[in-house]
Amino acid sequence: MKNGVVIVGAGHAGVQAAASLRDEGYDGPLTLISDEGELPYHKPPLSKTFIKDSEARPQILRAESFYAGARIDLRFATRVERIDPVAQRLELAGGGALSFDAAILATGSRPRLLPLSGALLAGVLSLRSIEDARRIRALSAEVEDVVVLGGGFIGLEIAATLSLGGRRVTVVEAQDRLLGRAVAPSISVHVRRRLEESGIRILTQTTIERLEGADGHVEAAITSAGERIAARMVIVGVGVVPNTELAQSAGLEIGNGIRVDGRMQTSVPGILAIGDNANYRHWFSGGDVRLESVQNATDQAKLAARTILGHQDDYRSVPWFWSDIGDMKLQMVGLSQGSDRTVIVGDVADNKFSIFHYEGSRLICIESVNRPADHMLGRKMLGAGFSPDAETVLAGTDALKAALAASAA
Repeated sequence: MKNGVVIVGAGHAGVQAAASLRDEGYDGPLTLISDEGELPYHKPPLSKTFIKDSEARPQILRAESFYAGARIDLRFATRVERIDPVAQRLELAGGGALSFDAAILATGSRPRLLPLSGALLAGVLSLRSIEDARRIRALSAEVEDVVVLGGGFIGLEIAATLSLGGRRVTVVEAQDRLLGRAVAPSISVHVRRRLEESGIRILTQTTIERLEGADGHVEAAITSAGERIAARMVIVGVGVVPNTELAQSAGLEIGNGIRVDGRMQTSVPGILAIGDNANYRHWFSGGDVRLESVQNATDQAKLAARTILGHQDDYRSVPWFWSDIGDMKLQMVGLSQGSDRTVIVGDVADNKFSIFHYEGSRLICIESVNRPADHMLGRKMLGAGFSPDAETVLAGTDALKAALAASAA
């Protein structure tokens, strides 16, 4: 390749794509574009250890020496303004351009904004980058009252972390339960109970009408019912929006993200998309999905590298995800959409249990709370296409392992 490969976005997906290209034997020019000014870093710790520890430093994905040693041209604080798919060229903000033989769009997503009166007041924050986390960490050291808008993973992770640090935290969720689009109702109930027992106030089926402030800084959140909740910091965690603007302006097919095929190829030859911004037909569920997880980002990055080098693999990774919320490690493998039957093992009261989801006789998902062995075994079972019956699941881990081994044999 004369012009080489350019990767737009230096998060988990972009960095893994660059590493995988070298691992797969690609020896040509390789450019990795970051719109941030520091080494690419792990994002999951930002909502937990980083914001609670004033001394915490970013956990970098790869040492600086890696990029130099692998001959990866890592460009900091660089923004791509336009893609010319015909000329195969990226036009950069401030001038300059990069030609490419293949481009990977790993542009990720950004926090969804709320059209609220008062949303621009100081102290109203969201979390997506290290700079966001630094702002949250700095302000949390000065305030006592925090309102978190949104009962999804990020919102609850931050709520639990700040509550543990002594803040008075209220979570406001518009739906009738926490994590409503992500987990089974029984897990939602359990998570709510644990968080409320830890001192967090949770309001479901509630919306915020406006934010009020004094001297330009937020002071309170006013609910649609008229309640005034004190808030010197408001965290907006109501989901994300995929960054598709570059792709859309270049004529790529868009549909809740950048549409890609099973090899991460977009509708325009020579351009691929991976990670939070990629929407594809999932082999496991049969439906169109856009998954926001480190596992999905890294696995798609590995496949995109192989696609560029001429391999014909299709994406077949089993999706899995985790979240640490207070004293709960939630781990999910598979996709629960379509579940019509569940089997619960473990002890809910002891904060250690798993829910096995079935569609008919087919195991499609396992959700675990503080049962990592179930999660790891679930990844093996779903990867092998093995569906144990309910009796085997209830018989315990040893029975499951034996049944899986017998199926493989």
